[in-house]
Amino acid sequence: MIVERNIKLVTEQHNIPKPSPMPDFPMKEWSVKIYLLDQAGNEHPANCFTKVTYNLHPSFEDKTHQTFTEPPFTCANEGWGEFEMSIDLFTTEKGGKTTVFHDLNFQSPSYEVIQPVTFKNPSQALLSILRETGPIPNEDDSKAATKARKANDLKKKKTVCDFEKMADSLTKLNEDDLLHVIQMIHDHKTEDTYTKNDIDAGEFTVDLFTMPDHLAKMIWDFLVEQKMVS
Repeated sequence: MIVERNIKLVTEQHNIPKPSPMPDFPMKEWSVKIYLLDQAGNEHPANCFTKVTYNLHPSFEDKTHQTFTEPPFTCANEGWGEFEMSIDLFTTEKGGKTTVFHDLNFQSPSYEVIQPVTFKNPSQALLSILRETGPIPNEDDSKAATKARKANDLKKKKTVCDFEKMADSLTKLNEDDLLHVIQMIHDHKTEDTYTKNDIDAGEFTVDLFTMPDHLAKMIWDFLVEQKMVS
């Protein structure tokens, strides 16, 4: 399975009163933050990533590779030069690393860049996080198909009998006839049929819509024989 999402890289920068090794290039304080976007473009914490590593210009020496583990994975530094950095985004999946590239420039105080990222065969834990920002491939189609099938099944059941009339008629049966119907339900129900038997309260409950068609028809025919419905 492949799930695609967009991330937003937000860069902010401003001059700082520190001497620059390059007189024509003032010292800057800059930062990059990462957000996960939903389908409407709204920002969410990028908690789909367990850590993020920024690979900066070699001139940062021992700080060239900087790793952060909490959203929004803010990487803040000082410097005078513009450069392209690579950013490694890690998930808990085996081999779950995605690399994107980001151009650090000082053309404006703040700018945003949106980049696509791909999650390959995400775990159930990661899927639950990704569901917060958009659909999962095939999942929505499956749900829609299930919903349509249930609606069609319900439509078929309504052609077998009128459940509203059935429910009303069952409450009017005498005790012997009602016990006969309960026995029919016990004998012909399926694992999908919801029933509850409260012996202490002397109550028996059944969800008529969960009964199989043949059971619903048997009860309906019995009610017709008793002239409870027509």
